[in-house]
Amino acid sequence: MAVETWRRRGALWLPGIMAAPTRASWRLLGALCLQRPAIVSAALSPMEEVVARLMQQLETERSRLSDHEVRHQAEEEQLRHPKDRGDDLASSSVVLARDLEEVWEDRFQKAELSPRLTDADKNNDRTSLNRKLDSNLTLLVKQKVGDQELWLLPQMEWQSGETLRNTAERALVSFLGESLTGAKFLGNAPCGLYKYKYPRAISTEDSMGAKVFFFKALLQSSHLSKEESKADCVWVTKSEMEDYLKPEYLKQISRFVVDL
Repeated sequence: MAVETWRRRGALWLPGIMAAPTRASWRLLGALCLQRPAIVSAALSPMEEVVARLMQQLETERSRLSDHEVRHQAEEEQLRHPKDRGDDLASSSVVLARDLEEVWEDRFQKAELSPRLTDADKNNDRTSLNRKLDSNLTLLVKQKVGDQELWLLPQMEWQSGETLRNTAERALVSFLGESLTGAKFLGNAPCGLYKYKYPRAISTEDSMGAKVFFFKALLQSSHLSKEESKADCVWVTKSEMEDYLKPEYLKQISRFVVDL
């Protein structure tokens, strides 16, 4: 005789017998993936430089004349035949297109461009935001987990009455201070999940492991002093994360950490 079984609302039912569902409890944590976007464009590779020159040449050959170029040609034509049209373009009070070009060229020659390589780059100061200007930087903080101090994305334990995004926002304030208002969260849904079980020595029926829900945010301002930070923190590129993170943890967050 076959034994008839079915499930209803998570409980296992047998004919005449109801078994209570077994539920293992997980600690819930909200974590923040805070990134400072690239400030300058990345340097071109040799192949990209060749393509860029080719595209610039094609654009120059096929494009129509701008208003300034049309004006320049018309003025040059008038200067060659001043008596035909009665225009006095040679007068010192008239500003010609070529005069404007000389002014613009002079300003360009005097302009000083900011260096792509900063002092923080030279000193390998990873606590500074003023480095790796052509790459995304991600915030890592040192946190105590059990009896270990580990580098992680900022995280806090979820509290009753708040959403997981609220938990991630609380982590932001906890580690970087209340003065930081230039962080823009990208939605209310998590961008990633990391789940792990506790070792048997500390695992219980009420707490068998933790689930960490990650939320992504972009730093809108790079003016963040070291004094405002309330924890050991570094700003690193995706390739530099392997110097700080455990391999399994790094594997999980690499799925949503974007590096340009």
